[in-house]
Amino acid sequence: MTQSKKKKRANRSLLLAKKSIIKDGGTAQGFGAPSVYHAVIVIFLEFFAWGLLTAPTLVVLHETFPKHTFLMNGLIQGVKGLLSFLSAPLIGALSDVWGRKSFLLLTVFFTCAPIPLMKISPWWYFAVISVSGVFAVTFSVVFAYVADITQEHERSMAYGLVSATFAASLVTSPAIGAYLGRVYGDGLVVVLASAIAMLDICFILVAVPESLPEKMRPASWGAPISWEQADPFASLRKVGQDSTVLLICITVFLSYLPEAGQYSSFFLYLRQIMGFSPESVAAFIAVLGLLSIVAQTVVLSLLMRSIGNKNTILLGLGFQILQLAWYGFGSEPWMMWAAGALAAMSSITFPAISALVSRTAEPDQQGVGQGMVTGIRGLCNGLGPALYGFIFYIFHVELDAPPDGNGDTPVHTQAHLQLLPQSSIIPGPPFLFGACSVLLALLVALFIPEQPHLGLRPGSWKKHSSPHGHPHSLRPPGEAKEPLLQDSNV
Repeated sequence: MTQSKKKKRANRSLLLAKKSIIKDGGTAQGFGAPSVYHAVIVIFLEFFAWGLLTAPTLVVLHETFPKHTFLMNGLIQGVKGLLSFLSAPLIGALSDVWGRKSFLLLTVFFTCAPIPLMKISPWWYFAVISVSGVFAVTFSVVFAYVADITQEHERSMAYGLVSATFAASLVTSPAIGAYLGRVYGDGLVVVLASAIAMLDICFILVAVPESLPEKMRPASWGAPISWEQADPFASLRKVGQDSTVLLICITVFLSYLPEAGQYSSFFLYLRQIMGFSPESVAAFIAVLGLLSIVAQTVVLSLLMRSIGNKNTILLGLGFQILQLAWYGFGSEPWMMWAAGALAAMSSITFPAISALVSRTAEPDQQGVGQGMVTGIRGLCNGLGPALYGFIFYIFHVELDAPPDGNGDTPVHTQAHLQLLPQSSIIPGPPFLFGACSVLLALLVALFIPEQPHLGLRPGSWKKHSSPHGHPHSLRPPGEAKEPLLQDSNV
């Protein structure tokens, strides 16, 4: 307890020192002192721009890869996810040396760089999306920015605000993009999205102050960055050190692998296989986003208090099994809407797992536990989309023609949709595979102790997770909730 109090005192002193330096003019240009609202605006503008392109991207994807749409979508998202997983620790270590603002600018610029290419060259558009995964870690840099300017007890609320802003941007933008595309054409949507991305870049350049003042950085910008700090597999190697940690990480892997694949391909599946119009896809995203926000706030809080942490995880996994099985066997649009409600309820799983790790690990072992869980999810972001694309490919789930520009399904496509349930027992084979994977996760989660104690050895982790002596790293603490539909629209 004494050691914990000393750490809190040290963190408070460091934060006060930062505020003092900022007040004395030791920070880069910007409007006012660094705040959570700067981070919120950066996130909102970036994902609002991408949300506008939800419907146009689905059409361009099928037009560019008419033969193997789902396979190519899986490969594109898989390469992007793996590159993000590999580059995140290095970018975190570098941001501790060069400051957050420069890396906010870098990540937003490269994440939004593909947007104008949609109408210029679709091939280059998808190629740049894949490569942009090296810098597609805006959320991680934003979480580090927030950690710089908040105390430990404030971060849960701050991270929740950032995640809620992400969800809010996707509630409205796909519908706006679909409407503008129908009335004025997709060209205007691309121009508008590019303008919003440029606005975000200008906002970072002009209005966002540096959260990590130069006086608080290492004495030399030439300070060496060790491989241990940049090693993306450092957290994964610690999984086997404790049986409880191993059970939690296996549960996360088996449950998030199909979730990551689902996020990368599901809206394409609705558009091309289930015959949803662009407006219907946008409405689906909005409803799912709103329901998930309610599930991750009100419902999660009630469940945690009434049935406990472990049972909440089991319940969330149960909802995930049901929704994936329904997606797998469903052949009617109303089934997709009904299963979407279950998908929103299943979003309570990861926050519950994060809370379990946060509450049971020792104060000086939080980075170990949360870093491992985050590392597993990062790996799934690369493997899941590629796996789903491959399963769609081997089961020959493709279309002969995309819906027309008005969002209506052509006659021959309607015939294909009518034959789909008869020609295939399982209309959505990857989703059924995902249900089996989550069932295994549920069986593993049953063996997690009710009150686990994570006996981790944090000695080597501290050096990895706190490069150059900073008390926070690129990875957020466990109380931060993962955004609902991260990169699903890209």
